[in-house]
Amino acid sequence: MMVSATVNGEARRFETRGSESLLFVLGDQLGLPGAKGACEQGECGSCSVMLDGRLVCSCLVMAVDAEGSEIVTVEGLGKGASGLHPVQKALVDAGAVQCGFCTPGFVVAAAALLDENPKPSSDEIREALSGNICRCTGYGAILRGLDELAGNR
Repeated sequence: MMVSATVNGEARRFETRGSESLLFVLGDQLGLPGAKGACEQGECGSCSVMLDGRLVCSCLVMAVDAEGSEIVTVEGLGKGASGLHPVQKALVDAGAVQCGFCTPGFVVAAAALLDENPKPSSDEIREALSGNICRCTGYGAILRGLDELAGNR
């Protein structure tokens, strides 16, 4: 099946079988490896993308269901003068990267939160990131960086 979607602001067409996830197509066909396949069950947040402005686990979305949608991956977020999204810069400044595997999912989840609520409280940040797992226990630096960005520090 041919699917047309806007990916990171660019019109894209890709072919997919009905059983392929959006995660698979993004990485293997469209060359966007930022969303990471880990649990493949929507439990870890490593594959987070925005689909029509909603945060989703791309491992749970069939690629064919993305027809006509707007998809934003971590690769599509960096638009500023530095090439970084404010969330990315905040995490870099806070030293919030350990192995980096979970980082794209956290970045997309935090960007989705800030799109809805530019000044979230610390509790709102924690809640928004509750679907993301860091295996290196890097939560402290991630939360500090996002609290700083939101003006909570």
